[in-house]
Amino acid sequence: MIKLPLQKGSLLIQALVFGSIAVVLVGGLVSWAGVNIKASRLAIYREQALQIAESGIDYYRWHLAHAPTDYQDGTGTTTPYIHPFYDKDGTQIGSFTLEITPPQTGFTIVTIKSTGRVLVDSSVSRAITARFAIPSLAKFAVVSNDNMRFGEGTEVFGPIHSNGGIRFDGLAHNIISSSRDTYDDPDHSGANEFGVHTHVNPPPGSGVNDAFRSAEAPPSAVATRADIFESGRQFPVPAVDFVGLTTDLAAIKADAQASGRYFSASGSQGYRVVFKTNDTFDLYRVTALQAVGGSCSNTAAQTGWGSWSIRTSGGGGQTLLGNYAIPVNGLIFIEDHVWVDGQINTARVTLAAGRFPDNASTRPSITVNANLLYTNYNGNDVISLISQGDINVGQYSANDLRIDAALIAQNGRVGRYYYGSSCSNNSRNSLTLYGMIATNLRYGFAYTDGTGYDARNIIYDANLLYGPPPSFPLTSDQYQIISWEETR
Repeated sequence: MIKLPLQKGSLLIQALVFGSIAVVLVGGLVSWAGVNIKASRLAIYREQALQIAESGIDYYRWHLAHAPTDYQDGTGTTTPYIHPFYDKDGTQIGSFTLEITPPQTGFTIVTIKSTGRVLVDSSVSRAITARFAIPSLAKFAVVSNDNMRFGEGTEVFGPIHSNGGIRFDGLAHNIISSSRDTYDDPDHSGANEFGVHTHVNPPPGSGVNDAFRSAEAPPSAVATRADIFESGRQFPVPAVDFVGLTTDLAAIKADAQASGRYFSASGSQGYRVVFKTNDTFDLYRVTALQAVGGSCSNTAAQTGWGSWSIRTSGGGGQTLLGNYAIPVNGLIFIEDHVWVDGQINTARVTLAAGRFPDNASTRPSITVNANLLYTNYNGNDVISLISQGDINVGQYSANDLRIDAALIAQNGRVGRYYYGSSCSNNSRNSLTLYGMIATNLRYGFAYTDGTGYDARNIIYDANLLYGPPPSFPLTSDQYQIISWEETR
């Protein structure tokens, strides 16, 4: 037997190799465990920082509920504002920093950025940006305190609500709602009908029986009728507090007298306002109105009926008084009847008409017979017409008329008087309203005998919801969250 020579030190080398591997593995495990522990702690800190940031948003929503116009955290100084944050035991564990962006002029949107931090690790922070706003009365394309009827040919883009019932025979692209479960439609005889219904026959073969009925019991389910109500209909729903939403005209008058434009009674028929794209308006005294014509009649027996059109023949019916700048606060108040047309460019203006003390028999109205237009349709141009009485479209109005404005008839109605078949200009082609309508009494620009505007297009201006015209009525004094996102 041959004996191999003993290799001295081989075990030591193996021990060193495997020992080194073990050290590396254990070190890696320890490092991995340390990283995981650190990551777990960091995740906890980041979650705490997010919750602290959320508490900052909640705090300032509470603050705005008590001080709706305070955008300086009660300090009177500029942003940012730092608040300590305590746990349930009263120990401070972090802080949140608030950066507040107040609303732009004419808007109600407040932007709050809240950054949360934890004390144990100053490198950890998370931020949330939320926007708060108070919705205006322009949450609806049309809102009424009375029954309404929308005839065939009417197309509406935007939500509609009535505290009465609604008969809708056109095309609605948004939700139609009523506060009534059923009501007696005044336009025909028969039993009560659904709060929102249509008299348009259902499509052939659809197999649906819509809400309108005579003496039969209502169907067990309301038909969808997507051919009429593209987004559906809802009834009954809570009533809109129309009285609470109407604008305080007396306050607008006071503000217009203080820093806007105020015009007292004309001593004649009223005034005409013509807006211009250079932030000014021409003011005329209206001295004579167009006669309605000897054979023209109003069998509807409407109060206040007349041509509501300025005389253009025989030397004219108006006198230019001057050109005025649109005031900085955007308020124009006229204590008389008003006719208005023209075009604005990057202006925000409210034109209001009222007489005080308020008397039902002397309330002035606002009339639009020619185009009233925006230049920009991104929210930079805004007009509201607020009438103590009616908002009219007169007899001698444009055949194709466009009104870009939010219209409020505080005690009367928005619409056109009935000019019978013997009247000139009794039938008009199209009316397009870009904005919204709020009317105390029944709204309407057309009648069942084909008089009035054949096509009525109401396009809802969503910019009015949180960016309303000056002194426009709001639906609440409380802010709502309209957006929430985590930001850097």
